[in-house]
Amino acid sequence: MAETGGSKPLEVRDLHKTFARGKGRVEALRGISFDLEPGSVNALLGPDGAGKTTLIRLATGVMAPDRGTVTVLGMDSVKEARDIQAAIGYMPQRFGLYEDLTVQENLDLYADLQGVGREVRGERYQALMDMTNLAPFTGRLAGRLSGGMKQKLGLACSLLKTPRFLLLDEPTVGVDPLSRRELWSIVDALVRKDNITVLVSTAYLDEAARCDRVFILQDGDLIGQGTPDSFIGQAQGRTWRVTPGTTPRVVQSRLFGKPEIADATLESGRVRVVTRETALPETLFSNAEALDPKSVAPVFEDGFMLLLNRDAEAEAPALNVSAVHGRGDGTAIRVTGLERRFGDFYAVKGLEFSVKRGEIFGLLGPNGAGKSTTFRMLCGLLPATGGTLEVGGLNLRRAAAKARKNLGYMAQKFSLYGQLSVRENLDFFSKVYGLSGPRREERVQWALQELDLANEADATSGELPFGFRQRLSLACALMHEPDILFLDEPTSGVDPLARRQFWARINSLAEQGVTVVVTTHFMEEAEYCDRMLIMMAGELLAQGTPDEIRKYAGKDGDATIEEAFIALVEEHRARQKEA
Repeated sequence: MAETGGSKPLEVRDLHKTFARGKGRVEALRGISFDLEPGSVNALLGPDGAGKTTLIRLATGVMAPDRGTVTVLGMDSVKEARDIQAAIGYMPQRFGLYEDLTVQENLDLYADLQGVGREVRGERYQALMDMTNLAPFTGRLAGRLSGGMKQKLGLACSLLKTPRFLLLDEPTVGVDPLSRRELWSIVDALVRKDNITVLVSTAYLDEAARCDRVFILQDGDLIGQGTPDSFIGQAQGRTWRVTPGTTPRVVQSRLFGKPEIADATLESGRVRVVTRETALPETLFSNAEALDPKSVAPVFEDGFMLLLNRDAEAEAPALNVSAVHGRGDGTAIRVTGLERRFGDFYAVKGLEFSVKRGEIFGLLGPNGAGKSTTFRMLCGLLPATGGTLEVGGLNLRRAAAKARKNLGYMAQKFSLYGQLSVRENLDFFSKVYGLSGPRREERVQWALQELDLANEADATSGELPFGFRQRLSLACALMHEPDILFLDEPTSGVDPLARRQFWARINSLAEQGVTVVVTTHFMEEAEYCDRMLIMMAGELLAQGTPDEIRKYAGKDGDATIEEAFIALVEEHRARQKEA
């Protein structure tokens, strides 16, 4: 093994990597170069397909570059790949766990793979289990852990031998805000204490803002690097907060499509705007939809979006549907006393809520709260064991098959046929929904055009970047023009720009009368909901409009839904401990 003392943890020089995709080739990385400093925590950002995972895999030595070099702890990633893999810690996407093994068996397997001696395992296991609060669950199958617990077990497995360099590939995808906070407390407590260098790819910009340095990739190029403060400085004088005169998400969607705007997001019931120039355009807020623009201090996300969105098309990606959907005060979904038992365990207990037609309704809660179970019952995929469920005016206990004809469902995980092309998936699902002849071809062409998939029509869907697969999943769910659309964590793992474009499409659907029910772990996305409920341990904690939910944060001034969410969950946990 090469001498690693005094070497930089990572040195990348003129790195190139291409992959075959369909009949062509894609440049995943195009001549990037940078270094990491010892003991630093570094964020790797960029849109889907930017090259983040490719870079991390090259750094672990599991693949070789086409050109250029990667040096890890003084070792060449091609010539000394095995030595690198023995020296680093690596947590891949989706945690890299063996779900049919227990927590303890996963630890033992990773200890064997990493060469951790049996004489030190007991002490190391105990320290990691105490830090991750997994000690009571060592006998549980990894596949039966919640998302947050899987996340912490994956991190524990990557830290078994206290590596000098730790690579984390989107470690917080699909987990709730409390679990994200717990993971970063582990990083702060253990990684910084032991002077471990970290490279973490993430879709959460608040996570990047707490790192020492940030590296931004786009289309295989390194388009920006520096401290979080350096990106904040680039947005100075360009950030504003607007008080809407109507529904905030409608104003946000309209502003996001203007050429003068680099970004528009929802924040505590108002719209946060980043302008491309430092001067506020005089005509930008000239109508009653948006009032009283005020200058506000920039944050890291503003600078990131200003850089990433500098060449983006101005027009917001609205989504037009041809069917006339129900509007007004009608009720699309009514849930009363809903229960779902698995043996003696209640996954959902006594849940009650309703959703109006044309409304965006959010289901929020920590991992293991019962959201997915509720979601599956609403879609008619899982029978309730108690209570009533009416969807589209039909009782799911008596007419589940008929009700499903008016529903669209987009699963959290990519559930289409990866070996088929984009067009073949659209053809297949249109047939499943009973479309045929000219009508089917009309809907396929609609999907290709409206979801910007025409250039990828013949590409194998399983090889598409995540953002394109997400659009294809949404297109398949909308082929039969459903009245009610169910979205199960639709933006999990999707970059910030793609999330904004996705919500522009969902907003346009709701404006045309489609009822939308969504689960999400991005609390800022809950601002797009007209109403929402927060649940935990299968029971309702709170429900209401975003303004009503924010009051649970228990603070004066501007509160966020994430702060309210954390306050509600922690209060519930405190009550459980006292009981």
